[in-house]
Amino acid sequence: MDIEKLIKDKQAVIVDVRTTNEFSGGHVVDSINIPLQEIGMRLDEIKEMKEPLVLCCASGNRSGIAAQWLSSQGVMCFNGGSWLDVNFFQSQIL
Repeated sequence: MDIEKLIKDKQAVIVDVRTTNEFSGGHVVDSINIPLQEIGMRLDEIKEMKEPLVLCCASGNRSGIAAQWLSSQGVMCFNGGSWLDVNFFQSQIL
C-alpha cells in the first residue's frame, strides 16, 4: 500500500502514538493522539475508526509496534513512520 498516496488522497485516519506531551509540542493537522501505552485499552475506539489507519510517532519505532499489534487484532493499519514525514505528505495536498 502506498502510504503517501493514502495521506495525500485523504483516505486514511492518522493516529499519532506519541505521548500527550510530545503531541502537544507539534503534530499532523487532524491527527488523533492515542499514546502507545493506551492502544490496548482503547482498542474498541480504534476499531470504530474509518480504516485504514496510518500510525506515526517520532521515529517510526512506536508506530511500528502499534501497527503490528493492531494488525494482529484485525485493524487495517500502516506504519507511517515519523510524524514529520506524514506531515510533509499531508502538506502536499492541493
